[in-house]
Amino acid sequence: QVQLVESGGGSVEAGGSLRLSCVVSGDVVSRHALAWFRQGPGKEREFVAVSSRSGGGTFYADSVKGRFTLVRDNAKNAAYLEMNNLKPDDTAIYYCAARAGSYYVTENKYPNWGQGTQVTVSS
Repeated sequence: QVQLVESGGGSVEAGGSLRLSCVVSGDVVSRHALAWFRQGPGKEREFVAVSSRSGGGTFYADSVKGRFTLVRDNAKNAAYLEMNNLKPDDTAIYYCAARAGSYYVTENKYPNWGQGTQVTVSS
């Protein structure tokens, strides 16, 4: 019912920037908490950032705090992850997730997921 499509991934050198997009269909995005998770090679999926459904709070993992910014555009039913000063450890598949209700930082709380977009950061 709710579909999320990520885009904007690619390859970039360390210190570069990327902007990931997540477009939501099937429901109005303002009713959902929107989150980004990532899974690097050989690693478990981890929390990156989340925006509450009210738009009043945005929270980040310590590993990306100060470098990544999650922004919402409810009029476009979209969310964006602006990534700056990228590091090789940021290499991962990035997933957008949504849930109707309160925000969480654990992946099992999110029933709706995008297919992922690959981000590769070289030294």
